[in-house]
Amino acid sequence: MLFANPCVFVLLLFSDTLAAAALKHQHILELNIAGANAILGGAKEVQKSLKRAEIIPTVVDDFVPSALLEVRWSSGEAALGNTLKPKKLEDAPSISLSDLSGHRDHGAEFVITLTDPDAPSRKDPKWSEFCHWIATARGLSPETTDGTPETSPRFGPAHLNEVMPYKPPGPPEDTGKHRYVFLVLVAKNGTTEELHLSKPSDRKHWGYDTDEDETRGVRDWAEENGLIPVAANFIYAKH
Repeated sequence: MLFANPCVFVLLLFSDTLAAAALKHQHILELNIAGANAILGGAKEVQKSLKRAEIIPTVVDDFVPSALLEVRWSSGEAALGNTLKPKKLEDAPSISLSDLSGHRDHGAEFVITLTDPDAPSRKDPKWSEFCHWIATARGLSPETTDGTPETSPRFGPAHLNEVMPYKPPGPPEDTGKHRYVFLVLVAKNGTTEELHLSKPSDRKHWGYDTDEDETRGVRDWAEENGLIPVAANFIYAKH
């Protein structure tokens, strides 16, 4: 098609370019919205599971996770409330963390904790909470083989620095199912400096002095050390 006026051709070409750009940006926007909804859905599902199991507010105050936590043993994994046999939990698990926020400082130090709020039983939690594990790792700093930053690193036991050695879940006989809760904590002030964490003096009550029927645990310890939760997962185990 020939145009007597070159300006008309230029205007039409410019109009087509704008339309194509708008369509492309609309597609990107739709993808971003879908991605944001998927991320929010994953975080909300974790939050709902924690509330359903009464981990929120018993163990930790209400929060929306900004990372997804995978916990794997050689013969099982945590799946927001599945039941695993204690014999499958004898060795420390590997930890995988996926950042949902996109704003996490890759050099930040992460703290992994495992606590039992049902010790020695859910009906009689006189030892609650019981500290099973505290370990640290430099969060999202590992790299893939091509040199790009790893957004979902996996930390095996050898890659974690233990503050409190891993004690496998071992619910006593006839005490029903216990909730074993994994939390990932970070410094509230956002520092990337090495964290100087206190080590609980005892596993029962996380070493805190308690009155009769008083429960103390990871929430108190996190507050004492200036930490806040960013991810969680949990299992049930029964003797």
